[in-house]
Amino acid sequence: MTSTTRERIVRAMSASIQARGMNATGLNDLVRDAAAPKGVLYHHFPGGKVQITIAAIDDSVDRLESRLERATERGDDVLDALTMWLERAAAALRESSFALGCPLATVALETTPDDRDIRVALDAAFVRLRGVIAAGLQREGRTAHDADRMAFAIVAAYEGGLLQARVAGQIEPMIDACRFVLDLMRARP
Repeated sequence: MTSTTRERIVRAMSASIQARGMNATGLNDLVRDAAAPKGVLYHHFPGGKVQITIAAIDDSVDRLESRLERATERGDDVLDALTMWLERAAAALRESSFALGCPLATVALETTPDDRDIRVALDAAFVRLRGVIAAGLQREGRTAHDADRMAFAIVAAYEGGLLQARVAGQIEPMIDACRFVLDLMRARP
């Protein structure tokens, strides 16, 4: 299936955010990377860069959510599935020479209180990701309250570990933070 021009622009923004950040991404970069005429950008995104960024956040979380759902729905232990998912993410980080971070965290670190629409989109994205994790934990018998708290800790360990791994140029901070949190959860009945 061929992608539409809109999809190519959104994917170009997602990739650029992940590699360079939102503020360093120019509209000329997007049209070049998406192989799209500049006029089409405003046709699909009359709200400009903010609207494209929000679409890229939604696209990124759609893909992350899909991967997480597959990992937690296979019938395997959810914490084991999450461990494998996180290890794959760490390997991808290393393969990118620590250049590609989480697009959600990258944008979150660049926003200010004036970026209200982007922050609302980011908050919704993190809520969705935590929801997928919590749903998997509930299927294994965790209470809704515990599952929500555990999902929050997993996402926090992932994002914090990823940030430290990128800075250090080593995957160990990410792996160690995530494994520690997951091991604590395994030990908790």
